[in-house]
Amino acid sequence: MIRVDDVILSDDIATAKFACDITRCKGACCVVGDAGAPVSSAEIPVLRKAFHQLKESLNPEAVEAAAKGGIIQGDSTSGYEITCIASGECIFVLRDENGAAVCAIQKAFYEGRFDWEKPVSCHLYPVRLKHIAGFDYANFEYIPSLCSAGCERGEKEGIWLSDFLRAALVRRYGEEWYESFLLRCESFRNEVIE
Repeated sequence: MIRVDDVILSDDIATAKFACDITRCKGACCVVGDAGAPVSSAEIPVLRKAFHQLKESLNPEAVEAAAKGGIIQGDSTSGYEITCIASGECIFVLRDENGAAVCAIQKAFYEGRFDWEKPVSCHLYPVRLKHIAGFDYANFEYIPSLCSAGCERGEKEGIWLSDFLRAALVRRYGEEWYESFLLRCESFRNEVIE
């Protein structure tokens, strides 16, 4: 395990190579899983705003699922997650011209139509966070059907998972934390690889 301030990270976050390859995985992380993306209570109002602003472009089944069960599932005890349709697809999924699942919120952000990129948990994927006893525990959630294409691309292009996650980790913890994290990852890799 690697520790940077109050964040404890699994070793493979430092040693894995990864870079999303949506042309191959088709955005599987947005459509496969047992539940929707975990979200914080602070993100719920923004997600509601996003849904209401973007619902005309969303899958009608997603709009119906949100009307029946709400945009968010769960509670403060069990945690919150974004609602999914029956197939497991996030209600914010759109399909691009190649059939890949893309996030409607992120698309609107890149197009300047929304002022927030997407939930932090989505931005950090394939790393998942759990907050326990004052610490964030970060784990590389390697699921072959979701992550193998990204691992192969990262290996081929020499991109460390720690570098790929730069924007997401800076967003979550700040630039100073990220720089300390990078140094710790490099040090750990030197210890393990050599």
